[in-house]
Amino acid sequence: MSFVALAILLQAASPAGKTLTLQQAIDTALRQQPQLVAARAQSEAAMARADEARAPLLPQVNGNASYQRRTTNQAQGGTLIGAGGQTASFATSDFWNFGITASQLIWDFGQTSGRWRSAKANAAAQEQTERANKLQTLLNVRTAYFQARSQKANINVAKETLTNQEKHLAQIQGFVDLGTRPQIDLAQARTDVANAKVQLIAAENGYASAKAQLNQAMGSVEGTDYEVADESPPALPDEDQTTDALVQVAVRSRPELAALAKQIEAQEAVVSSAKANYGPTLGASTGFTEAGRYLDNMAWNWNAQVTLSWPIFQGMLVPAQVREAEANLVVARAQRDASVQQLRLEVEQARLAVRSAKASLGAVEEALTNAKERLRLAEGRYQTGAGSIIELGDAQIAAASAAAQRVAADYSLATARAQLLKALGRE
Repeated sequence: MSFVALAILLQAASPAGKTLTLQQAIDTALRQQPQLVAARAQSEAAMARADEARAPLLPQVNGNASYQRRTTNQAQGGTLIGAGGQTASFATSDFWNFGITASQLIWDFGQTSGRWRSAKANAAAQEQTERANKLQTLLNVRTAYFQARSQKANINVAKETLTNQEKHLAQIQGFVDLGTRPQIDLAQARTDVANAKVQLIAAENGYASAKAQLNQAMGSVEGTDYEVADESPPALPDEDQTTDALVQVAVRSRPELAALAKQIEAQEAVVSSAKANYGPTLGASTGFTEAGRYLDNMAWNWNAQVTLSWPIFQGMLVPAQVREAEANLVVARAQRDASVQQLRLEVEQARLAVRSAKASLGAVEEALTNAKERLRLAEGRYQTGAGSIIELGDAQIAAASAAAQRVAADYSLATARAQLLKALGRE
């Protein structure tokens, strides 16, 4: 298959008309990205676990019913007799028993309430983790979107290069036909056109691949028959501030730190609950029963009781549980401190990336302007016979390279700003 035919097929595979904006890509990801769906479900599960931990603090009511078919033999004065004073036998009769009991934990020195507080804090931590997943998903979508937009811009660069090379080929063909230029110039021009076609095919393939990666970031299973809009992220209002100022913003906003704070709170409640195991547990219960051999002739009974349970010695179990909980608390606090250090690094790297990309963008703009001017001059020199095909080819390569650098610099700035958004904990 020729280069031209392959290029036509690639163009046909990406029909224009349907445009995907960055906001549409973000909305799609928020709606159907599997990681976010799982994170929301995990938050719901964590809240359910908190309700489970609260359940022992609420009244417990149980009902029961039983039916037996049994003998009615009894021991009386050392003699085994049956029902009605008869001789013991295997004769059986029905026996019904219905009952309902209610119990309430009164006080256990914070064992159960501590577990409940821990579960609630863990649920709050999971909600913050869900938000952290959301920020990471938004970063992935923005990065993939800007990558696709960059690849689309590379197609335009490749097309412009191909157009220029075809123009040069036509001009050189005329010069060769007139005998003012050697045949080798024509061979070089044809090679340059073929290389430009290869670059165009590679750019179109890169664009299609980038859109597939964007679909994955969005969690979309649809096709890639769309074009990404030529959008650039606006400048962040505080992107030029110092690292210390940005870190303060990040510490207040990053969900990872909020999640760790809640995990520390949860572990503190676990320590409190473990220490409460040194104390007794006080509870009360009441019950009502109705039993008898016949459903229409049963006797009822009622009872109430208060229980006090105090584990005096359990083989040093409670001290070990307390030590474990306190050690886990130290781990949680250390993780928080490490996260603050990592956060500062992320903010610093993102801030420097934005600053570097902004500076580079200005430089490549100047380089592109100069490269275009060089190409214009080289074309003029070649037409007048003052320049060579090598000079013209070098100028064309320099112009294409400068245009590609301009696209890469724009992509670097866009992704750096997306990184800084995430580092600051913003959506």
